[in-house]
Amino acid sequence: MPSRKKTSMFASAFCTCVSSFVVICMVLATPQWVSSEVRFSSTSSNVTVSLTYGLFSGTCEQSMDAGLFVDQKTFQVADALSGTGTRSVNVAIIALLVLALLSSLLSSGFTCTNAVSNPYQTFLGPVGVYTWNSVCGVLILIAMILFPVNVQGNSLSKELAYVCTTSLQTHLGSKHSYGYSYWIMLLVLVLNIASLIIIYFYDHARYSKKKEQERPIENAPKDVILF
Repeated sequence: MPSRKKTSMFASAFCTCVSSFVVICMVLATPQWVSSEVRFSSTSSNVTVSLTYGLFSGTCEQSMDAGLFVDQKTFQVADALSGTGTRSVNVAIIALLVLALLSSLLSSGFTCTNAVSNPYQTFLGPVGVYTWNSVCGVLILIAMILFPVNVQGNSLSKELAYVCTTSLQTHLGSKHSYGYSYWIMLLVLVLNIASLIIIYFYDHARYSKKKEQERPIENAPKDVILF
């Protein structure tokens, strides 16, 4: 059976890993990734399309300078994307988050195993926790970089704006504001770092105790050496 200290520290790391898993599920499920206002010129007046969307779905509404409004419309991101670049990056972000979800799940399993037992395999111990938490953190970081690249570099919002109307002509400009579904990915990074720190302190304390038990004989008292 593991020591009480090991159980408590790995149980704490297990809580952070499970929290990371839950937050990634929220990131995938919620559509509040970005809110954009995309302005176009039409035959009669300028048109502003307001969009709020995530990786799978979103809503949009259209307003004109003359004061006319169009009812809010719901759309599926995959169906609205026609460009190969925007579609590929969106699929890549989803794949990265799914892999991060699996990594977080594996990390939760490893910390739970160590909290209740002493596995013989080295990789099932702290090494495995380090590995899967690091993988999860890197995947989340890449996803956080790719999404703004897709929105601003590939003009994702502009492409999705055509879902609301087909009478748009010249693109005048866009404004973007990233929502909580995007920013809570930072919480996943914080939770992964917290897990790594907890396991590092446990591993460091165990290593120090082991070294203390294996002190060289020259550090022993002189009377013990003479005996």
